[in-house]
Amino acid sequence: MKLPFLAAGLIAAAGFATAEPAKYTLDASHSQIVFSYNHLGFSTTYGMFSGFEGEIMFDQENPAASSVTVSMPVKSMFTGWEERDAHFMSEDFFGATDGDLVTFTSTAIEVTGDTTAKITGDLTLNGMTKPVVLDATLNQVAKHPMAGKDWAGFDATTTLKRSDFGVDKFAPFVSDDVEVMISIEAMKAE
Repeated sequence: MKLPFLAAGLIAAAGFATAEPAKYTLDASHSQIVFSYNHLGFSTTYGMFSGFEGEIMFDQENPAASSVTVSMPVKSMFTGWEERDAHFMSEDFFGATDGDLVTFTSTAIEVTGDTTAKITGDLTLNGMTKPVVLDATLNQVAKHPMAGKDWAGFDATTTLKRSDFGVDKFAPFVSDDVEVMISIEAMKAE
C-alpha cells in the first residue's frame, strides 16, 4: 500500500528537480556598466560600457541555480573625452582592435537575502581571465508595461584591480582600484 504513494512522491519530486531556469536576453538599450577611478587624488573619473549582449538563465524559485553570461566590445568604452578613449584603446592600456571583447561568465551564485546574491564568475579583460565577485540585487521581475513581456532588472557592484588585467599604466598615481556599477534589464526569451 505504501509503494504507490512512495512512487508518486518520487515522480513528483523528480518533476520538481528537473524544473529549468527561464532564459532572459539582455535589453542592450537599458543595460550599462559604469566604472570610476581616482585620478591623481584630484578627481574621480567615470566611464561606461553600453550596448552589450548576454543572457541570464534565471530560476526565480531557486536563484542559486541561475547563471549569467555577458560580452561587450572593448571599443564600446566611452569616457566622454575622445582623447582619453583613444588612449585607453592604445598599447598603453588595452591595445584594442575591432572584435576584442570583455566577457563575464558566472560560475556560482550564493543567495544572501530575499533579493540579494553574490555572483562569482570569470571576467576576461585584455586577454586575461580572473575570478570576480559581484554583489547583486534583484530590482524587479514583472510584466513590462510597454513591451507586454516578462522582464527582470538587476543591479550589481564590484571593485576590480586593473593591474590584475594588465592595464596598470600610471598606477598607483592613477588608482589601481576601479569601482564598477552595473544595471541591466532583460526580457524573457520566447
